[in-house]
Amino acid sequence: MSSTRRVIVTRPQREALAWVGDLRLRGMDAVALPLICIGPAPDPVALRRVWGALDQFDAVLFVSGNAVEHFFAAKPPGLAHPLQGAQARLRAFVTGPGSQAALVAAGASAQQIDAPPLEGRVFDSEALWQQVRHRICTGYRVLIVRGSDAATGPRAQGAGRDWFGEQAAAAGAQVHYVAAYARAAPVWTDAQRTWIGQAACDGSVWLLSSGQALNNLTASLPAQTWGYAKAVATHARIAKAARAAGFGTVLESSPLLADITASIESLA
Repeated sequence: MSSTRRVIVTRPQREALAWVGDLRLRGMDAVALPLICIGPAPDPVALRRVWGALDQFDAVLFVSGNAVEHFFAAKPPGLAHPLQGAQARLRAFVTGPGSQAALVAAGASAQQIDAPPLEGRVFDSEALWQQVRHRICTGYRVLIVRGSDAATGPRAQGAGRDWFGEQAAAAGAQVHYVAAYARAAPVWTDAQRTWIGQAACDGSVWLLSSGQALNNLTASLPAQTWGYAKAVATHARIAKAARAAGFGTVLESSPLLADITASIESLA
């Protein structure tokens, strides 16, 4: 079954274009409207310093595919890949299949990656913690590679990743953070604002995968009402936030393509 209902993909540009392509292959009228803009690391010196001290860590948590891409883009020339080869000791933690695929594309050995199982269909910090908690103990050293928000500084990130850091610290781990990229809200033209207002009322399905993206959307159009808007959210927290923002119809889905497709088609 295919759907002609328009789907608005709100992920950052790189991921949005990939999702648009996949959804169009399934017969959907998908368009990209990135609600988070990705930029270079706010402190490249700090990022390079972390690369120089990477052998001091036991595991690295990458919060997103963008974290993977920007972290490895900063890898000093000639340095051995830290997640590759039979002697690799470092573990890589990710919360979902997109970040896992980005790590493999960056050259990481699949055997070095810990992630929630696909069959569980839950991809968040809590699910990751269940997979790795047996590794983390007093003295374990975890680096969390994340983004920074211009308004709140390099430690800013979603609540899920803060939760993971708190759990690791409570278990005795040493938790450190580094910003591999910067995140900012998009700036709309008047024509784009008009288009967004129409999409809030015309039956388009908003694919929401980030609470920050949803915040950027609603903050940029404070007078907009969302009672006729339909959304598919890839986590219960995001779905709750969409309902609180006034979205009239909100479905929850795992971030797997087949599940998202089924949820969108159920709205047709």
